[in-house]
Amino acid sequence: AEHDKNAAAVLITTSPGQAREVQAELERQIPLLPRAGICREAIDKNGKIILTDTVARAVEIANRIAPEHLELCLDDAFAWLPQIKHAGSVFLGKNAPEALGDYLGGPNHTLPTGGTARFSSPLSVDDFIKKSSFIYYSRDALADVEKNIRLLARAEGLEAHGQSVAARFDRIRDLRKQVRP
Repeated sequence: AEHDKNAAAVLITTSPGQAREVQAELERQIPLLPRAGICREAIDKNGKIILTDTVARAVEIANRIAPEHLELCLDDAFAWLPQIKHAGSVFLGKNAPEALGDYLGGPNHTLPTGGTARFSSPLSVDDFIKKSSFIYYSRDALADVEKNIRLLARAEGLEAHGQSVAARFDRIRDLRKQVRP
């Protein structure tokens, strides 16, 4: 929450006692911070404590939020890791605070923010590698999908796209007509 006034700090817990303790600790610590004003505004605008019945439900909510940073402060954090589908960086266990990743832990710290972890990944070496895709179809394979391609091209209003496939077969059809008596 001390990053900026629009930051979202969210706790998802199965423990009502922990929820109360965290809320009390926030009230104690925020006024002591050099960036107390920013932190206070972020907590008031975007801070949430969500109480759930199960860890599974907490994970479901976390995936919906798609946080930039996700701390799994669980004794069995590694067991839950496969269930995490949308998070920029995941901190496993009670001894892996976000600050570890920010300053010393190793992985890249350029992460998807604002819920964009639903469709984006942390910056990696892959972002600096140029790639191409390759497509090959045999003539028979193209013939099998010709009508579908033409239908989709027509639906998009891109008739020439469909004709680029049809032309590969129309020329042969025209030649066959010329050869027949």
